[in-house]
Amino acid sequence: MSKSAPAGLVELHLAVLLFGGTALFSKLIPLSALDITVFRCAIAALVLALIVKASRAQLRLSRAKDYAIALLLGVIVSLHWVTYFASMQMSSVAIGMIAFFTYPVMTVLVEPLVNGTRLKLQDVTCGIAVLSGVWLLIPEANLGNDVTLGILVGVLSAALFTARNLLHKRYFASYSGPQAMFYQTTVAVLFLGSFVEAKPLELSIDVWQLLLLLGVIFTAMPHALFTSALRHLSAKTVGLVSCLQPLYGTVLALLLLGESPSSATMLGGLLVVSTAVFETAQSHRSQRQKKQ
Repeated sequence: MSKSAPAGLVELHLAVLLFGGTALFSKLIPLSALDITVFRCAIAALVLALIVKASRAQLRLSRAKDYAIALLLGVIVSLHWVTYFASMQMSSVAIGMIAFFTYPVMTVLVEPLVNGTRLKLQDVTCGIAVLSGVWLLIPEANLGNDVTLGILVGVLSAALFTARNLLHKRYFASYSGPQAMFYQTTVAVLFLGSFVEAKPLELSIDVWQLLLLLGVIFTAMPHALFTSALRHLSAKTVGLVSCLQPLYGTVLALLLLGESPSSATMLGGLLVVSTAVFETAQSHRSQRQKKQ
């Protein structure tokens, strides 16, 4: 670690805390998941553009084909955010976040297929553990139950996020976090904007304050902090600390919304998150061994 590592660790924990806090707005803002996503992305895109300009970097992409990649990533991330908020509106912040946090194990299971490498028995075992954790969350095997439907939508959100991360890593990793997210949030607004039900001029001041808080403090700022932290910390540290996001989100929901998770939710969450932590640590260990 560099001399700036302690500062980087503070930035990382703050970024993960803010990412976890994003989930609260699914309950706080009285709009549909799609409307929340569009207004959030519109505000975040503007702030991210200012951040990129303030860092004296260019908004323009290096190659013409990268705009097509940015378009694809933007469509995927917009669908991810809509399903992310919808999952929590149907169930609870804790359940929605745990369902979403199946994505680290999804990544481990899908990445070998993308890279043409063999799938390890250990990874399959972890996949089964995560499925067991999600199963504990389900109150009844009935799609008529909102919580069950919310869990399935949360898992879909995780699948979309996994796809976005793998594509980003392969085709868009040369761009900074704020620059990449500027394009993805802009595309999300253009892609989903025509489906918005709430008219901007009809929103109350309270709703706009919450949207500004979500777009600036809980979207643009954590992406900037996360990018800054990456310069000073190892990928393993970043991955492991990121696994605290469901914990932060659940604690914030308990303190601010009064949502108290059940024992089954806590047990399922422990199984999902601990498996994510294990897979993250193992992934970085194997990557380090390959480099040696």
